[in-house]
Amino acid sequence: MSALFNFNSFLVVVLLVICTCTYVKMQFPAMLNERTGFRGFFWKAARIGERLSPWVAFGCFAMGISTIFF
Repeated sequence: MSALFNFNSFLVVVLLVICTCTYVKMQFPAMLNERTGFRGFFWKAARIGERLSPWVAFGCFAMGISTIFF
């Protein structure tokens, strides 16, 4: 089933995008300098990961537990 129609899979994809964008921005800051357009979406995801990192980490942990046990 597509991740768009399954809410649990959709949350996993969103968390992975946020975590990946944050990691890329920390390693290669010049890649996510644009704040508009298509790359602006990834800049915003990286900004969410930077500012809400404890909540994103808790979400990743919870989704990992959910994926393993349920």
